[in-house]
Amino acid sequence: MSDTATTDPATETDGPSLKPALGRFGVWTGQPVSPEQAVEIEKLGYGTVWVGASPAAELAFVEPILEKTDTLQVATGIVNIWTADAGEVAKSYHRIEKAFPGRFLLGIGVGHPEHTQEYTKPYQALVDYLDALDAAKVPTSRMVIAALGPKVLKLAAQRSAGAHPYLTTPVHTGQARELLGPTVLIAPEHKVVLTNDADRAREIGRETVDFYLGLSNYVNNWKRLGFTDEDLTRPGSDRFIDAVVAHGTPDEIAERLSEHLAAGADHVAIQVLGGSDELLSTLEELAGPLGLTARG
Repeated sequence: MSDTATTDPATETDGPSLKPALGRFGVWTGQPVSPEQAVEIEKLGYGTVWVGASPAAELAFVEPILEKTDTLQVATGIVNIWTADAGEVAKSYHRIEKAFPGRFLLGIGVGHPEHTQEYTKPYQALVDYLDALDAAKVPTSRMVIAALGPKVLKLAAQRSAGAHPYLTTPVHTGQARELLGPTVLIAPEHKVVLTNDADRAREIGRETVDFYLGLSNYVNNWKRLGFTDEDLTRPGSDRFIDAVVAHGTPDEIAERLSEHLAAGADHVAIQVLGGSDELLSTLEELAGPLGLTARG
C-alpha cells in the first residue's frame, strides 16, 4: 500500500480538528516542480508537494501538477498575506477545488518583517486575512498557517487545520504538539543534504540558512529552542546547522526526519538542498529508508 495521501472529499467536513491526509512525508521546493517531476515524486510514494517562495495569488502552477498525478496533494508553503490578495487567493482555491476536490491545501503566512515594508501589526493582519478567507468560504479544513511561536501556533489550531513550521527541529515539533493537543495538524519542513561529507553538507546548509539568520522571527524561535547568540551568529555553529539541516547516509537522514514523527508531527516536508539536479535522486535514495512504497 502506498504512503501517498488519500483523501475522500465526501468525508471531509469544515473545521480545524480535521487533519488533511498528506502522507507521512512530502517534498518542499522553493519553486513549483514540473508536472513531470511531480509524477516521479508521486511514484516514489511521497504524499504532498509544498511550493514556497510566496507564490502569486492566481496559483496557476497547481492544476498542471494535479492533472498529471492521481493522489498527490499540492500545498503552498506559503502564500504571503502581504503580497497575495485574500479575495484572489480564495477564487484560486475554489477554482482548484472544483477541478480537483480534496487535493489542494492552502498554506498562508505573514512572511518576514525585515522584508515587508507594510509589516505592521502582523498578527492582526493575519487574523484579518483569515476573516476574508472565511467570508469567501475557504474551508478551514483545507488551510494551514506558517507558525513558529506559541501565539500563532494557537491561532493555527483555532482558525485552520494546523501549522506548517519552517526551519525548525524535532524539539520544536514536540513543543508544538504539547501546546496544541492531538487533533491539530503539525507539518514541519526539514532540509536535507545527501552526503557523508559533513563539511560539504554544512557549507551547503549555510548557503540556505544564512538568509534566515537575519530574520528576527526565526532567530527568536531558535533561541526559544535553546540555541545561543554564538550558535546563531553568522555563519551559524555546526551544532545549529546540523540541527536544521540533516545530512549523512539515506538511513541517517531518514532517522533524523522520523524524529519529527516521533515528536508528534503528522507529516514532514523534505527540502532537498544542493541544487535542482539533486531533487529526484535524493528523494529516490530516501524513499526506502523512509518506509515509502513506490507506486506502479
